[in-house]
Amino acid sequence: MGRRLASIRLTDMRGDERIQDGMFSYVSLEQRVPQDHPLRAVRKLTDAVLQTLSPEFDALYADSGRPSVAPEYILRALLLQVFYSVRSERLLVEQIDYNLLFRWFVGLGMDDAVWNHAVFSKNRDRLLTSDVAQQFFAEVNKHARRFMSDEHFTVDGTLIQAWASQKSFRCKDGSDDGDGANFHGQKRSNKTHESTTDADARLYKKSYGKESKLSYLGHALVENRNGLIAAAMVTHADGYAERDAALLMLAEKQEGRSRRITVGGDKAYDTKDFVSTVRELKVTPHVTKNDKGRASNLDRRTTRQPGYTISLSRRWLVEKGFGWLKQTGPLRQVKLRGLEKVDWLFVFSCAAHNLIRLPRLMDQPTKTLREQCA
Repeated sequence: MGRRLASIRLTDMRGDERIQDGMFSYVSLEQRVPQDHPLRAVRKLTDAVLQTLSPEFDALYADSGRPSVAPEYILRALLLQVFYSVRSERLLVEQIDYNLLFRWFVGLGMDDAVWNHAVFSKNRDRLLTSDVAQQFFAEVNKHARRFMSDEHFTVDGTLIQAWASQKSFRCKDGSDDGDGANFHGQKRSNKTHESTTDADARLYKKSYGKESKLSYLGHALVENRNGLIAAAMVTHADGYAERDAALLMLAEKQEGRSRRITVGGDKAYDTKDFVSTVRELKVTPHVTKNDKGRASNLDRRTTRQPGYTISLSRRWLVEKGFGWLKQTGPLRQVKLRGLEKVDWLFVFSCAAHNLIRLPRLMDQPTKTLREQCA
């Protein structure tokens, strides 16, 4: 009876389950990844950028000693962490071990050993103390230059929650009692208190009615054609940081240039100092007028121009970038401490944002790109 049932099963449409007993594989990682996979174009661009940065990597390592994890491996792995929202290095290394797509993108072979997560983090810290993020960002933007406007920009800042709790925000003179959990009714400010976990974090709230959090401020200068990020930086969180950072990025953008550009922004940028300073930099301020209870610093000489209305209509592009950086990227709450490291992560994530968008822009017909440039 059992033999009869077995013979019937072999002749029906149900496939036979096979035991995974193969010892060797004759299919390479290159064949495993589909030719039309989106990461193929990203990998090609990444390799071109990393090849340019090879002399910079040589300067970071000693000429003798035990070989380290190649910085190319680390940066490709960190890109995967941003693209796929991997929450920790431990989980990232685990996925590189068994995920064939991750192995192929990083550059490891089928049988290559994967690093311990602590070794990976230790080698990553060497890059965090260097200018590699800004250099990587600059090289990515060289490939993106033909898709970016060089005249019209939008600037804005976003709040980045620090990796520190409210309980760590204690008096600088050490006069706090208890463990810091009960701070209700106490007057706390950045002048008298600081975090014992992350001394660079500042207590700040972005708008009225919101709770204050230990935070940093990330700033981005976005071009108005395709919404690619042209400049990025992180500062301490305070009420003047957005305008100060905007001036620094615009000054760097205008260095050595005589051609006038425009910059859009929200109401927070409608101040006398900011408007007058950007005009000295040969930048036309296309910021939203703040005339609630006071006079705006913009007059009809600027607001009557058609370009002013167009600039305001493109302000959503910077919010779109911030949304990707926080929802897909690692910037809703950073897991690094210190201004220098948070700035590195923010700039690197902005480079990843541009990098993931470039293949689709490259695939667009030339006619469509010309229409966007018009």
